[in-house]
Amino acid sequence: MKVKKKNVQTNDNTISYTHFETGSNTICFMFSGSGYNYDKPLFYYATMAMLQNNIDIVHIHYSYSEHIMKKTLEEVCKAMMDDINAVMLDVLNNGQYNETIFLGKSLGTIPMALDLMKREEFLKSKMILLTPLLNLELIFDSIVSSEHQGLLIIGDKDPRFKLEQIDKLSNSKLKIQVVQNADHSLDIGEFETSNSILALSDIMEKLQEVIKVI
Repeated sequence: MKVKKKNVQTNDNTISYTHFETGSNTICFMFSGSGYNYDKPLFYYATMAMLQNNIDIVHIHYSYSEHIMKKTLEEVCKAMMDDINAVMLDVLNNGQYNETIFLGKSLGTIPMALDLMKREEFLKSKMILLTPLLNLELIFDSIVSSEHQGLLIIGDKDPRFKLEQIDKLSNSKLKIQVVQNADHSLDIGEFETSNSILALSDIMEKLQEVIKVI
């Protein structure tokens, strides 16, 4: 396996990314949350699971100022996609990959729902949405109307969780997993270490089920 760290230039700034290469023809682009980066448990073990299945990975290292995060949802999405598109173009330009997976957590589900899930070239891509911001109507509407296969995981103690939305999502092609007593980080309770680890293990099993069928 090769691990490359690269920078690409956008119109406004320089964005870095880390590319894990196994020689696969499948690539997973990962989009971190706000303050929940790639060294955190969900991304650490999701990365491990992808590599175990010989899937290449890209971690995109974006960060946004409070000024940008206070803008409209569409403006936040555009700022993120300016960075994401630059990285994707750089990675995909050699034509090595014919299958794509997208995995995002929280903030990282915004570009997935509002842009990538609507692109014709990614209609067959797997979408893995960890703690998506379902309380935002534009995001929920996009996900519920999507024809994508993949996985959506959210805790029932997450402030973004609404049971009636999960009921509507049950008709989608996404596998829906509600983690009991889990918060926005998918941790259980305040300091329930063993239960949090068990929940994480179950989440990774569900992830494996989705990516193994590629």
